[in-house]
Amino acid sequence: MPEALPAAWLEELRGFLAIPSVSADPAHAPGVARAAEWVAEKVRSLGGEAEVRENGRLVVGEIAGPPDAPTVLVYGHYDVQPPAPLELWETDPFVAEPRGEWLYARGVADDKGQLWMQLKAIEELVAEREPPVTFRVVCDGEEETGGDAIIRFLDSDDGPVDACVVMDGWMKTRNTPEFVVATRGLVAIDVEVRTGDRDLHSGHYGGTALNAIHALAQALTALFPRDGRLPEPLRAGVTPPSEAEAVDWLELPPGADELARVGAVPLDERADEDFYERVFVEPSLDVTGILGGKPGLRNTTLVSQASAGITIRVAPGQDPEVLADAAEALLRDALPAGATLEVLARDLTPPAVLPRDTEVLALAQDAFEGVFGRRPLIVRVGGTLPITAALASRGIPTVMAGLALPDSHTHSPNERMLLETFPLGVAAARETYRALATLAG
Repeated sequence: MPEALPAAWLEELRGFLAIPSVSADPAHAPGVARAAEWVAEKVRSLGGEAEVRENGRLVVGEIAGPPDAPTVLVYGHYDVQPPAPLELWETDPFVAEPRGEWLYARGVADDKGQLWMQLKAIEELVAEREPPVTFRVVCDGEEETGGDAIIRFLDSDDGPVDACVVMDGWMKTRNTPEFVVATRGLVAIDVEVRTGDRDLHSGHYGGTALNAIHALAQALTALFPRDGRLPEPLRAGVTPPSEAEAVDWLELPPGADELARVGAVPLDERADEDFYERVFVEPSLDVTGILGGKPGLRNTTLVSQASAGITIRVAPGQDPEVLADAAEALLRDALPAGATLEVLARDLTPPAVLPRDTEVLALAQDAFEGVFGRRPLIVRVGGTLPITAALASRGIPTVMAGLALPDSHTHSPNERMLLETFPLGVAAARETYRALATLAG
């Protein structure tokens, strides 16, 4: 297997990674637009047409194949997570740095590096001869912030699509690819609890007046899991996996190893044994932040207002609207008398299940096996990719593969990708596109 990243490839990739396309920070909006133009110009350089839409949040391009050739939708995202905290980076996050067997940079794994692999594979096919398929390159610059530009495009698009290839995510074991056939959805709720008109002196009113932080904490406990499972109102619609899926999961690393790898403390004594069932099949809930009082300052205040952010990963088969309503009801029921709760924001993304038994997936499995020497496993993921539900609703046969590793530090300082993975990823994408040329266009 290839082991080195050619110098010319590294130079091009470094230029792409150098663009600070942080979608969560308005100050980096020009960087997102520059990354969009980089992708568009790459498509144009390969003989295609491309335009940047929605102020850099979307790129739509096409590289024509032979008459009557199938059309393949190529998706990836060019926005990245904020690099903070900068002091934890060993090198500049926007200067790609090879160290040992890894390439370090923000976005190298999620998802610029993997999008680049797809574009490089198309370049190799164009250089050889006429492209074997028509490529519709549709990428976005707001995946990391949950934007819906790509969803709105797919909902309104009536162009031909015979298959879609997405490279985003990871494989749990080195050089053992995984194809994703289901993703969890997401419910994000911001709530505020009030217990009075203003903050009070705890010396005068402590022990007699209700504290908003205490009230919020009491309400939040109603959402927490018991014996590894969320309360039943939050499990409505949970469906078991197929037998074929469960068999593939047996080849994944043990749950105890996955938790130990990231230094996590198990939620309970069955967390390792039930790891994949909980991540793939069950919903999960996390409080992502609590605000109240004067954080960082020692003071004697009885707090009258507190807020929290809550996210629920919605399992396949569940309705995010139902779960959001259920979570709100549980919070209100558990709130102490006299306290009030207001929902400040509520964002919903549905889960998705992609068809497993398709010609597209079988062809891609053959192609990846030829490159990696291992047939890809068919798995679910616990994360949320907004495009998945749109692809599922349109019935587009999809290959969703990720080539980063759990050790790639995605969304963390010192994000990295194995150097050997770039030529492997390019080859796997290239051979997949060749295989998909056999589909009836």
